[in-house]
Order: sequence, then C-alpha cells, then structure tokens
Amino acid sequence: MKFHIRVRAGAIIIEDYKILLTVYNDPLRGIVYDLPAGGTEPNESIIEAVIREAKEEACIDVEVGPLAFVYEYTPHLNFEKFGNTHTLVMMFECKIKNHTTPRLPKNPDPNQTGVEWLPLSELQNVELYANIGSYLKSYSINRRNIDLIEEHTLNQVIK
Repeated sequence: MKFHIRVRAGAIIIEDYKILLTVYNDPLRGIVYDLPAGGTEPNESIIEAVIREAKEEACIDVEVGPLAFVYEYTPHLNFEKFGNTHTLVMMFECKIKNHTTPRLPKNPDPNQTGVEWLPLSELQNVELYANIGSYLKSYSINRRNIDLIEEHTLNQVIK
C-alpha cells in the first residue's frame, strides 16, 4: 500500500543551550545537520518512532515529551529540492534518559558522519536539511507546545 504523505518523527533535545544534531556529508550539499528523525514503520506509533530513531541515529534512550511543532515538505511547492515524497514531520521535545551518551552508531544511516551538540547560538551558521534553525531557537526560548491526542489514551465512552 502506498501513501501520499510520508510521516516522520523527530527528537528535539536541548541541554545547556545546546541542541543535539546528527551530521551528514551530503553528496550534493556538503556537511548538513538534522535532528535525530526518520520515517515511521508499519504498526509503530509516532512516539515509538521517536524513541527508535533517537536510538538508531544517536545511540540514546529518550523520554518523549510534548509535540513541539510540525514541519511539512510539499514537493510541488518546493521545486522537489528534497525529492518527490510529500512528508510531514512531527518533532517532539525529548530528554535523554538512562545516562546514555550520544554517539555515532556502529551502522549509521548513509552519509551520516557524526552526532554533535551544537550551541543554539550557532544554528544560523550551519546548514540544516530543513531550514528550521530560527524555529528551533524560538522553541528553545518559548517552549510553546501542541497537544498530541492519541486515540488509545482516551477514555472510552460506554453507552
């Protein structure tokens, strides 16, 4: 079954005025930064995807907090600069747990070269896959969240 929108999940981890980013050597763009993020898999909740992606891309265990913001990539409105897959990314505020230390995994994603704590003040000086640096800086100050309502957590009304 093919869907017209790919759903991705991402972790925003901010500690001591630094943000945790994955680092890639993109063949077309050079060094590019991203949040630990990736596509959801079949039978996986968006929260489970955040936890899995943080583990796969940064070797950390995370506690997933509130939804910070949603990013949409629409190919036809963006000259297909990131390909032709319509994508919706849900980014969650997360905290590292179990004293895990971020590091490059043994089998990283293609082109992934590192995991780095970047000072928030440096976000404007690096290239992010999605140009969301100003939103990340604003979020670090305001922490305005969006409610994620998961059906399985709602009380069932019995008639």
